[in-house]
Amino acid sequence: MTVVGLGLCILFLLLSDAAATRQVKGELRRNLFANGIGLTPPMGWNSWNHFQCNIEEKLIRETADAMVSTGLAAVGYQYINLDDCWAELNRDSKGNLVPKSSTFPSGIKALADYVHSKGLKLGIYSDAGTQTCSKTMPGSLGHEEQDAKTFASWGIDYLKYDNCYNTGTSPKERGQEDPATWAPKIGNSWRTTGDIVDNWERRVFGQYSMTSRADENDKWASYAAPGGWNDPDMLEVGNGGMTIEEYRAHFSIWALSKAPLLIGCDIRAMDNITFSLLTNTDVIAVNQDKLGVQGKKVKKDGDLEVWAGPLSNNRKAVVLWNRSPSTATLTAYWSDIGLNPTNVVNAHDLWTHWTQSAVKEKLSAKIESHACKMYVLTLQ
Repeated sequence: MTVVGLGLCILFLLLSDAAATRQVKGELRRNLFANGIGLTPPMGWNSWNHFQCNIEEKLIRETADAMVSTGLAAVGYQYINLDDCWAELNRDSKGNLVPKSSTFPSGIKALADYVHSKGLKLGIYSDAGTQTCSKTMPGSLGHEEQDAKTFASWGIDYLKYDNCYNTGTSPKERGQEDPATWAPKIGNSWRTTGDIVDNWERRVFGQYSMTSRADENDKWASYAAPGGWNDPDMLEVGNGGMTIEEYRAHFSIWALSKAPLLIGCDIRAMDNITFSLLTNTDVIAVNQDKLGVQGKKVKKDGDLEVWAGPLSNNRKAVVLWNRSPSTATLTAYWSDIGLNPTNVVNAHDLWTHWTQSAVKEKLSAKIESHACKMYVLTLQ
């Protein structure tokens, strides 16, 4: 959702019971890398991109069911995350957040129990201001410890923490600007961009396109590492606003950039193409690689771009991305991607699953408009 205030501060805290206990004691550790969580980017689903405020417990239960039955859980997606609009507008007489009775009549604890019974984890949303961005529920300003206790008692595994209606509190006190520079000390992921919109390049209603989110996130690549990840916002794959090739590029760049892979479509009704994009285990493996180095844009010639990054076992991940309106040939020279000019590699195409052997000096491909090729290069 759109952030209202002086700047951007959306944190994602991946919670364990121990971590939650430390928070409610007012002793939030300064380096959540030590919590042992988020050593690879989180994978799951979030309600906002497709449903926005139209959420209720039946939908969430059915989404958890679909996560398992479709096989998404089997390839690594594990979080089922509620976004804004799950709570009543007013707190109860003790100041506690209350699930909206008309949409979550069984309560969040029962929902968490159901999601956990599926072998999945439940995430929830709150805000550092007086109200959440939708203005439909209270923020946590002045209730931080109380709300942390509430979430812990419900069995919440993941907290998305927004920054609307923050009363203008000093950024120095809140650490509001450029969260990549400070958020690694207090969260496992942080937003580096404004909201994404399901569109290739056009700005819509104050929100921004997929391509612009990729570019903005790229500026912060050096700040990502195991335990803390840059986030250019959730995936739009399957929501219908882009072509198949644009969605393939979207998923490829997010994976290379070590972004959280949070599905934003209705997985209960996704088509086979959407499923095949979201379950490409070769692409997912790049995102989840244990080395944890964010890939980045290493070469740009107009709308022709090369993105690349190192992987474990001395491999390289490479994306050749044609952002132009016509078919073009793209080339990544070894010097562009950090290889020695004498290196000989096997280049495995992650979308066609075909391997070129004994490739020397450069990697070239003819690529359609708005499409990409993604490879893993292994030294011979």
